[in-house]
Amino acid sequence: MHIIRGLKHLLAHTDLAATGCALTIGNFDGVHRGHQAMLALLHNEARHRGVPSCALTFEPHPRDYFAAKFRKPDLAPARIATLRDKLHELRRCGVERCVVLPFDDHLASLPAQSFIDDVLVKALGARYVLVGDDFCFGAGRKGDYAMLDAAGSVQGFDVARMMSYEVHGLRVSSSAVRDALAEGRMDDATALLGRPYSISGHVVHGAKLGRELGASASGAGDGFRTLNLRFTHWKPAASGIFVVQVHGLDPDPDAPPVPGVANLGVRPSLDPNDVNGGRVLLETHCLEWPERVQRALAHATTPGEAYGKIIRVELLHKLHDELKYDGLEALTQGIAKDCDAARAYFAHAAVRRQTTRDRI
Repeated sequence: MHIIRGLKHLLAHTDLAATGCALTIGNFDGVHRGHQAMLALLHNEARHRGVPSCALTFEPHPRDYFAAKFRKPDLAPARIATLRDKLHELRRCGVERCVVLPFDDHLASLPAQSFIDDVLVKALGARYVLVGDDFCFGAGRKGDYAMLDAAGSVQGFDVARMMSYEVHGLRVSSSAVRDALAEGRMDDATALLGRPYSISGHVVHGAKLGRELGASASGAGDGFRTLNLRFTHWKPAASGIFVVQVHGLDPDPDAPPVPGVANLGVRPSLDPNDVNGGRVLLETHCLEWPERVQRALAHATTPGEAYGKIIRVELLHKLHDELKYDGLEALTQGIAKDCDAARAYFAHAAVRRQTTRDRI
């Protein structure tokens, strides 16, 4: 997938307008099943027209921009996915080009007709534009589907609107996914997304407290060491302690994931001025280290460590919200209890799978 960041770079690619494209526009937070249905339709329309499919999205989310501008943080939506994960899912859905525009003062003040003229026609050469049923655009959100449809008739591009997508009578939307994640309904989130909810990224350095906690309590050499991923937005849709499984540690892409337990949040029991500056982290403790993984990490840049490695962590089941513990001993005991709960979850899941196979 060809990714173009920024209006300046978009306008510099004069070949894009000459090629043309089938285009859809949206925030695509989570790339849920409604988005997936829209992108499937886009792919089909692009193929029939002999042009590439293109998704136009924004970073930050427009509501993040207005929340900062008016100093009203409640206006900002909880973020489902990082930009990395959004782009990954758009690529999986067959999008050939993705334009990421920074939502800033210029874009916020751009009149709707100028957005059509400068971005859709001049920069992208759109021949087909697909939008959602609640799509609005331009300064003051004055542009809507009717305006876009009328402009298409005059300026030579087709316009289509896709209505709501439902699963079991529930309208699929980013808001519905956010609600499910906020309430810890991971099975519902999976149904809305069409896949387990996951977060990916490079493993970064943390305070390295985890390996000391378990070691001091039990004498274990590794303690509760964690794989740390930064969640770049300050307001994740999910937070708390989760049963997880980790992909990407084993060099074999078909290898089974590694089971673990993870904390997604700001770690209220620790100093907010630590090495990560109080930012949101996904800290994952693996319940086991398969021999193949240990061999692979032995040849890492830092032997035995996964720093810099790109992993994907699936959040399978929420155990509880983040807790503030009174001291490191209580924190150690809490982590140990969460590990036991995660092991029980995986053991129960294994029994369910075996029972299902026996019935078959």
